[in-house]
Amino acid sequence: TTNEFFFCEMNTRLQVEHPVTEMITGLDLVEWQLQVAAGGKLPIVEQAEIDDRLSGHAIEARVYAENPGTGFLPATGNLRKLREPPADAFGD
Repeated sequence: TTNEFFFCEMNTRLQVEHPVTEMITGLDLVEWQLQVAAGGKLPIVEQAEIDDRLSGHAIEARVYAENPGTGFLPATGNLRKLREPPADAFGD
């Protein structure tokens, strides 16, 4: 043996943005993850199959509150105003 150590990191959890993917593909990624965890196979394995399902666009945004005076550590506070665009603002 060479006494070498190799490490490969893999992120197997769903990212916080997964609802955006689900919204424009109609696929349930949580169901897929549970299916695979139970020993099943992915129902779709070809990128083209996913591309054929794409419908529209989706946006997800996160609001962060950071305090520059403390090295940009997270800060608490109240959201005082939020104005969402009307549902038809972006067309179909």
